[in-house]
Amino acid sequence: MSGLSYEPLTPTSFLERSAAVFGPRVAVVDGDLTLTYADLWERVRRLAGALAEQGVRPGDKVALLAANGHLLLEATFGVPAAGAVMVPMNVRLSAAELAYILGHAEASVLLHDDEFAGLARAAAADSGRKVRLIAAAEYETLVAAADPQLVPVADELAPLSINYTSGTTGRPKGVVYHHRGAYLQAMAMALHTRLDVTSGYLWTLPMFHCHGWCFPWAVTLAGARHVCLPKVDPGESWRLIREHRVTHLCGAPTVLTSLLAHADAPAAALSPRLLACVGGAPPSPALLGRAMRAGIDVLHLYGLTETYGPAVVNQPQPGWSGLGVEELAALAARQGVGNVVAQRVRVVGEDGRDVPADAATVGEIALRGNDVMLGYHRDPEATALAAPDGWFRTGDLGVLHPDGYVQLVDRAKDVIISGGENIASVEVENVLVGHPAVREAAVVARPDAHWGEVPVAYVALAGAADVTESELIAYVRDRLAHFKAPKAVIFGELPKTSTGKVQKNVLRGRAGR
Repeated sequence: MSGLSYEPLTPTSFLERSAAVFGPRVAVVDGDLTLTYADLWERVRRLAGALAEQGVRPGDKVALLAANGHLLLEATFGVPAAGAVMVPMNVRLSAAELAYILGHAEASVLLHDDEFAGLARAAAADSGRKVRLIAAAEYETLVAAADPQLVPVADELAPLSINYTSGTTGRPKGVVYHHRGAYLQAMAMALHTRLDVTSGYLWTLPMFHCHGWCFPWAVTLAGARHVCLPKVDPGESWRLIREHRVTHLCGAPTVLTSLLAHADAPAAALSPRLLACVGGAPPSPALLGRAMRAGIDVLHLYGLTETYGPAVVNQPQPGWSGLGVEELAALAARQGVGNVVAQRVRVVGEDGRDVPADAATVGEIALRGNDVMLGYHRDPEATALAAPDGWFRTGDLGVLHPDGYVQLVDRAKDVIISGGENIASVEVENVLVGHPAVREAAVVARPDAHWGEVPVAYVALAGAADVTESELIAYVRDRLAHFKAPKAVIFGELPKTSTGKVQKNVLRGRAGR
């Protein structure tokens, strides 16, 4: 496509515009560092030039391992500005897990914070690739010395990034985003959350997770202020919220739970009012009610890595404003409807047809639209399986209400969502059975007041072997990210069907007691 009426969409263009329109305004607050929009755009262009000088060519993969700060924010714009493909990585993963991602993504460069230098070296050494490591100190030197460059985007459907998620299998899958999807999803987030030039956004959500639900670009397109927070700390969060007049934040329900439980939580609405966007796991009506009583507005969002984050939004209706807290919280706990760039959310039966909108018939939630991935990197079979008829199957079960709002009633059985992080049970099981004392293992979710869910392991020992609960937990923590390790281990024979399949539904029932 060409002509005067067409320009390829890319989220990097939001920063270029904001630098021109809001140049002197503060764009980033990161500890003692403050950057204006003009500063941010200059640094991003220099980063693009620095990457080119390091041999990065259009289409090359650049991995990122950093906490929420100016380095990761700049790279979110600077890597695509160089024509390269971003590979953001979860800083909580083990070196072995990161090594797999570096190898599978075919990364050639890894930008990282200094605090993750050891982890980065170990991951790169075990990746099977030659990876150029650039720590924060060298990053600053390279950016300062480089000439500004910008590689124009020719194809808006070209890969922008590869985001890895464990999904429902032990091996992480690389979810490929395109420029068009990120551009449109950012606009949707800005519209639904009413971001504008007076807004302040606190980074309680990791930027490495679905690119922070596309809020790096959404905040920037609005000309709002990024307030960086490397690690969620409730006391520090409330200090920054008050000092910088923060109006928006995002996170899993556990983030909101921690904020509300802190001594510095407000007893009444702050000025300006705070909007908490909650997703990653279904928030309970009780949590939503507590937030409302504290004067915090809550917007419930739903999505997956495969959908650029929130593809579904609990769109408030005008008639809801007069409802009581309990009734409003019950409505807000539903996942909602497709956002403004998504298609209608469907709930389908096993035959692929829509289930009745009766709030009772259960089916699988299916999504489609500009904010659905291109596919899984180097995995055409998994891509075809995920969207057998052009509609992405989320693996989550839900019902459709008569008003068109979808509500989750269960999720893919073997995925545990703890604090907004996906844990593939089979991955943990595979580690457990690697212990010489373990014959069989099954991992399921147990409800948790703080994390929403935590993993619990049921283990059958091999013969007369002997091992303690604490030894097995430590064994897993040595091999996987710590949050994936079971919080409890129960020893005994595993319940099975007549065909020898472990009855995880029985174990989930036991864990929920």
